Amino acid sequence: MKAIDPHIHMVSRTTDDYLQLTIAGIHTIAEPAFWAGFDRTSAAGFRDYFHILTVTEPARAARFGVKHYCWIGMNAKEAENLTMSEDVLALMPEFLDAPTALGIGEIGLNKNSRNEIKTLELQLDLAVRRNELILIHTPHLEDKLKGTRIIMEMILSEPRIDPGRVMIDHAEEHTIREIKDSGFWFGLTLYPHSKGSPERAIDVVELYGAERLCINSSADWSVSDPLSILKCANEMRRRGHSEQAIGNVFYDNPKTFLSQCPKFQVG
Repeated sequence: MKAIDPHIHMVSRTTDDYLQLTIAGIHTIAEPAFWAGFDRTSAAGFRDYFHILTVTEPARAARFGVKHYCWIGMNAKEAENLTMSEDVLALMPEFLDAPTALGIGEIGLNKNSRNEIKTLELQLDLAVRRNELILIHTPHLEDKLKGTRIIMEMILSEPRIDPGRVMIDHAEEHTIREIKDSGFWFGLTLYPHSKGSPERAIDVVELYGAERLCINSSADWSVSDPLSILKCANEMRRRGHSEQAIGNVFYDNPKTFLSQCPKFQVG
């Protein structure tokens, strides 16, 4: 089967993982800017990182027939440093102009702090001015519902942002209904021991439907699996869903969302 992983962090993965992706049928991926497992100390570190996302990784992926797209943004965890965040935002337009940059992301909240909210506000304003797609990171801990509501209120209060051009990622069972009812796309992350499992993801498909849903691996430097979306597709197959329905979830849906950026091209 063909599949698109709309959220994977290949800068943290080995070249062998690209080979595994292409053999398995994942020929198109999107890599959001994220917290790399340590706090960077200056905007210069982000400049190098954005160069990797827009130049190095697309070239590495192309060696194996994988089309690599990216998102550019100031991640929520390091957004607590407001001075550095402002310096990073000044760099972002240069990299958003790259031919494989799809929009601003992953941005959002980590601890729902005042500085995180201010940085998010600045990035939403940049997205409006540039008409960019937006990929949202929601908190992983007990403040997920609160953080998700804060984020949605900020976006919905800006009439120039179409919720249909916003993906709210790392959604969980207690946030999905509000996200869908507000008109956003939502992402489910398959991440061992924390964000979700194939079984939970397909439970969501069966309970809430597949409309405006994307399932991703978010594979990175921690315990994670770059082939998890295919294992999730197999769980859907095991439960008796049709191949057309499986293709809708793992290929058509991410294609539909990402194709709102004219740079995104996939067969």
